[in-house]
Amino acid sequence: MMMVLRNLSMEPTFALLGFTNYPKLQIPLFLVFLLMYVITVVGNLGMIIIIKINPKFHTPMYFFLSHLSFVDFCYSSIVTPKLLENLVMADKSIFYFSCMMQYFLSCTAVVTESFLLAVMAYDRFVAICNPLLYTVAMSQRLCALLVAGSYLWGMFGPLVLLCYALRLNFSGPNVINHFFCEYTALISVSSSDILIPHLLLFSFATFNEMCTLLIILTSYVFIFVTVLKIRSVSGRHKAFSPCASHLTAITIFHGTILFLYCVPNSKNSWQTVKVASVFYTVVNPMLNPLIYSLRNKDVKDAFWKLIHTQVPFH
Repeated sequence: MMMVLRNLSMEPTFALLGFTNYPKLQIPLFLVFLLMYVITVVGNLGMIIIIKINPKFHTPMYFFLSHLSFVDFCYSSIVTPKLLENLVMADKSIFYFSCMMQYFLSCTAVVTESFLLAVMAYDRFVAICNPLLYTVAMSQRLCALLVAGSYLWGMFGPLVLLCYALRLNFSGPNVINHFFCEYTALISVSSSDILIPHLLLFSFATFNEMCTLLIILTSYVFIFVTVLKIRSVSGRHKAFSPCASHLTAITIFHGTILFLYCVPNSKNSWQTVKVASVFYTVVNPMLNPLIYSLRNKDVKDAFWKLIHTQVPFH
């Protein structure tokens, strides 16, 4: 506790290096990331509003999707504004407490999203493999518990890692070679021994990926078997159509996380890490509402109905 208080009282300052290696690309990158952030905010908040106001979407699947959109909105808002600021401002600094909070909140969002995606896979398994028991099996109470569990576990692991990060000494030139306070980049500038934090991160990330991917893969094995038993092509398409969007989101998200955190002794350069991190911090939160809306006729119809209601054409 004394170490934590001492670190907080000294309040060291960090500098986020970001994409300063490409000075000529700062303004183009700012415009691209700004556009992506606007799409992210509009898409995810729009998805939440559509699901909230339309009784047709008051089902477990859309309940989970609304929370996924909320997590994506929060995650993008935790990371992207500081990224945009550093692309146009000469001062790249961020205070110690702000950096630690950015890490904790962003990591919480990532872990929560990974478990929400697993919960959504289980929901699709119940809906397709046990359609007659769906409303009973996926009760409101169970759905609420699954979402609450995702949020609680999403906070637990990052909190443990945060406690170790707060015990580290930061006495040198605290230049973080990243565009946000990502854990490995943050602890790499510490003058303390960082073996335990690295092992904890690897263990925590691997455990999360194994648990969530096991749930996802098991669910989809049963889904594929059930869908293949459907004789008509149109029946197969109708049954599997909602899963296609979910599988696309899973592939982008988990592919990046596995690449960054679950490969021991990774030799990836910091530039590669930063580019890969863009996918799960900026690109993925933007793509999720697009993926789920573009492949879903009901959502598209509800969206245009909302637009025409709010902005009547004369």
